[in-house]
Amino acid sequence: MRMRLIYTGWFLLILTVSAPRVSAEVFHWQIDGEMREAIIYASVSEDSENGRPLVLAFHGYGDNMENFQHTNVHGAWRNAIVVYPQGLNRRGGLRGWQVEVGDGDRDLRFVDEILTYLRESYRVDENRIYATGFSNGGMFAYLLWAERPDVFAAYAPVGARLRPSVKPNRPRPIFHVAGERDQVVRFADQKTAIEVAVQVNGVGASKEGCGLGCAVYGSKSDAPVMTWIHSGAHVYPRGTSERIVSFFRDHSRTP
Repeated sequence: MRMRLIYTGWFLLILTVSAPRVSAEVFHWQIDGEMREAIIYASVSEDSENGRPLVLAFHGYGDNMENFQHTNVHGAWRNAIVVYPQGLNRRGGLRGWQVEVGDGDRDLRFVDEILTYLRESYRVDENRIYATGFSNGGMFAYLLWAERPDVFAAYAPVGARLRPSVKPNRPRPIFHVAGERDQVVRFADQKTAIEVAVQVNGVGASKEGCGLGCAVYGSKSDAPVMTWIHSGAHVYPRGTSERIVSFFRDHSRTP
């Protein structure tokens, strides 16, 4: 079935004096009978020579795009296009994302459709497309690493793990944020995901410090693995979006 975009109008306008104006719009897509939607933030400043960076930010299980936009990734990177997609109802009527291949890959196809629309509507820098997410959304970001490695320049999962069936095999920069007291996504499982990233990226087990709780494997590699291990539980800590944007800024995809 052909995927159809439905524009539903203006959502929010933020004006600042010293920074570019940032507009946000809600868009709807009809995909195989399911209504999909996302909030898209895009500054009204002029495009750079290569186009704009693009970040897809996926909410956690039971959350929604309206709430997750308050992580303020768009505020941390005002010149980027930042998209907060909405997950579909899953167990118990709570919204979430697929974390393995299957179920018609409806979320993977949703991402493909978002990218198609944005490429038609904006000048997107194809070498600076990124994915991040919290919890279930971070697991989907890991799935995108495995299934769309040629699309995204880097990934930043927060409070997430890799399902055993998800097998990334292309080195890509990874920034993983984890809480030592996380009982929702066990810290041990998150450490395993980090170990997989270190192995796939071939950066070795040695690491360098990059601040309190921060470490980087393969600092001189094209595909480093950076971690920020905080003492909290299953949370999205203050300053996370700024750290993610800083990491993304440092890594673009090699054409």
